[in-house]
Amino acid sequence: MPETIDHQTLCRPEVRTLPRYNAGLSEEAVKRKFGVSRISKLGSNENPYGPSPEVLRQWPALAHRLFRYPDAGATRLREGIARFNDIAPDQVVIGNGSEQIIRMIAEGFLSPGDRVVTVRPAFGLHEIHPLLMGAVVDAVPVTAGAEFDVDGLCRALSRPTKVLIFSNPSNPVGCMMKADALRRVIAACPPRTLIVVDEAYREYAETDGDYPDARAILREQGRAWLCLRTFSKAYGLAALRIGYALASSAQVASVLETVRDTFNTTMPAQEMATVALTDPDHMRQCVARTVASRARVAAALRAMGLFVAPTHTNFVFFRTPRDAMEVAGDLLRHGVIVKPWKEKGFENWIRVSIGLPEDNERFLKHLAEVLG
Repeated sequence: MPETIDHQTLCRPEVRTLPRYNAGLSEEAVKRKFGVSRISKLGSNENPYGPSPEVLRQWPALAHRLFRYPDAGATRLREGIARFNDIAPDQVVIGNGSEQIIRMIAEGFLSPGDRVVTVRPAFGLHEIHPLLMGAVVDAVPVTAGAEFDVDGLCRALSRPTKVLIFSNPSNPVGCMMKADALRRVIAACPPRTLIVVDEAYREYAETDGDYPDARAILREQGRAWLCLRTFSKAYGLAALRIGYALASSAQVASVLETVRDTFNTTMPAQEMATVALTDPDHMRQCVARTVASRARVAAALRAMGLFVAPTHTNFVFFRTPRDAMEVAGDLLRHGVIVKPWKEKGFENWIRVSIGLPEDNERFLKHLAEVLG
């Protein structure tokens, strides 16, 4: 008889204990499991109003080009992003969503034992990808008021740190680090720290008027940095998986290009993102409608007696009186998908995306029923 081998022992030690990212539930999965016909999908922070009408108009013309490989360098999109952001094209890196760029950062910059500072709760991949490379992750929890703990971050950064990575505004909390606080955190970083500011929700935060210009602040100092952006949220292109990074220098961008898969983004994604950039008015209209609905949802949750974190995004993070998994499971029976948080210390928190007004009202109605 051949020897019986535990196949999991064949993988790298870092992989054996690596947590899996919770990508949420699909509409079809919920329909099948609970037998509901109407779904309010409020767990993935999507733009419910969809992409620019110009994107939809040009989409059918892509069909005759599907037999060709995409441009490996995403040249036209990179040049469009460079013009839009007043930066050199060789400082722009395109990814299969900004989440792929987070993996590229880990692969390109982190070695076993390197230290990464982030926040908690966090976008899961800010921890998972560094852990995959054998790095040590030090996560600084938010304050009791669900704000960034700037003092805590500065203390964490007083030790050698290879990468600082966090979302501004925060995902999943929604809080925003303003300019003075951002300057303090950057100044606390050791000189050889790569600073990564994930700005996936920046378009929503910009409506509040005091969202900091991270690039301008980062340019004030000599450390290496990256600002991450995405077309998945405000631009409504989540299905196409397209994001990008703006780098402090061509040298930093080159590290990511070295570890990037050759054809990491598709032709439709590159083309439609390029078109979306030409219609900022549609994006701003979507953002304005979402922000208005966000205020209504947050106020209604507070009226239920729930603690709601300050939010500058297209979602609301709130604390429930019982286990969030149970509450979310009860909502699924009504066809409402939200995202219960699973990080230690936040098991009673739920993140709910802002959807169409009718979906927001269904969520509030059924949440009130579920909580009794």
